[in-house]
Amino acid sequence: MSTLSYPEVGATRLGPLPRGYHHLHHRTRVGRGAADFAAAGAAITEWRMHRASGARVEASARRAEPGGGVRVSLGLGPLRFTAPCEVIWTAYGEDGRTGFGYGTLAGHPERGEECFVVDLADDGTVWFTVLAFSRPASWYTRLAGPLVPVAQHWYARRLGRTLRRIVAAD
Repeated sequence: MSTLSYPEVGATRLGPLPRGYHHLHHRTRVGRGAADFAAAGAAITEWRMHRASGARVEASARRAEPGGGVRVSLGLGPLRFTAPCEVIWTAYGEDGRTGFGYGTLAGHPERGEECFVVDLADDGTVWFTVLAFSRPASWYTRLAGPLVPVAQHWYARRLGRTLRRIVAAD
């Protein structure tokens, strides 16, 4: 029996995103060529992108692997929101794609799934994508209502900028 807090496991990998959830899709260019693709993929799957964006990450493994646990927390000082998740799927270079998707566990302020991937396009462009579906799971995310999707989009854009800086520095 799964401990995930939603039934549509794997939808960020296989699609389509399920109805009844808020959908997030953010895509941004982060580099060009095989070296940038490798650097971006490593930064995503080894949690460096999240950490460099200001999140605290506690992961059960050095890099994302299916079944692995991860707790991401965001906030300032003692005011932090912690999001326990489980890695659902990974892609390590197959079909020009590297990244992972994780799903929410009990105690997460939302219910759903989110993935972070980079793709190497035929023209050599490296694209970073955040794809997610979610709905409130706690009283405070229900109370926040329309502010939650705004915060999610802000964080996705922040991750893209952070990843672009990491790739440029490598």
